[in-house]
Amino acid sequence: MNFFKKYFIIALGLLLISCEDVIDVDLDTAEPRLVIDASIDWQKNTTGNEQKIKLSMTTAYYNEEFPIVSGATVTVSNSSNTVFNFVENTGTGEYVCNNFQPVIGETYTLKVILNGETYTATEKMMSVVKIEDNIDQNNEGGIAGDEIEITYYYQDDGSQLNYYLYSNKIPQVAFPQYEVEDDDDTQGGLTPVYFSHEDLKPGDIVNIKLYGISKRYYEYFRKLLNASGNDGNPFSTTPTDVRGNIINQTNSDNFAYGYFRLSEVALKDYTIQ
Repeated sequence: MNFFKKYFIIALGLLLISCEDVIDVDLDTAEPRLVIDASIDWQKNTTGNEQKIKLSMTTAYYNEEFPIVSGATVTVSNSSNTVFNFVENTGTGEYVCNNFQPVIGETYTLKVILNGETYTATEKMMSVVKIEDNIDQNNEGGIAGDEIEITYYYQDDGSQLNYYLYSNKIPQVAFPQYEVEDDDDTQGGLTPVYFSHEDLKPGDIVNIKLYGISKRYYEYFRKLLNASGNDGNPFSTTPTDVRGNIINQTNSDNFAYGYFRLSEVALKDYTIQ
């Protein structure tokens, strides 16, 4: 018995010592690919003239920053062949347009030219309804009944099929929590959206955004959430398995990640009571 005790203590000690060693996991690193973040958001009751498109490259799994991409030519055109130029803020990878003209239902085409290759995508500007003024708060919400939960509402347009992107941002978390929804079960009805978080407290401000999105983007984003672990943040890892609507017209093998989306957006802030 004494021998067993001594052996167990020595083995436990070795185990604890070994736990202090750094273990390097050799993860395969794929060739870097272009990532095009082309989300055109038209906030309700604004002109929507100022828009931004960001270009970056994929990177290794453990890297927290994505390398920016400079020197590209970025344009968006409408069905009347009006061209809107997006010009880079030097050295940022952010391409800005100050005279964009958003029109609900209009079809737009994105074109990115980089290193002799041309990437394009076509999408329609989608509308969205407003977020209703009444927001409910439940201090015994969440799955276990121990979180502050809010419920906000929007009136679905029953004359058409609609797809929505929800974004809820709180001060304690770096990124918004996202969710997509269709109106299969709420066609034409007053639709509730529930949001809770264990760290919410009185005085916190919840930034709520409601986007109108296309069916294609709805399906794309669902795949993106699933690929990222469905934790509400699709951008926590590089979306290496999910491709959007952007096509490399020059070399299809050198495809880009990202999506060209155009959405009207409703915003509302709620202060936790």
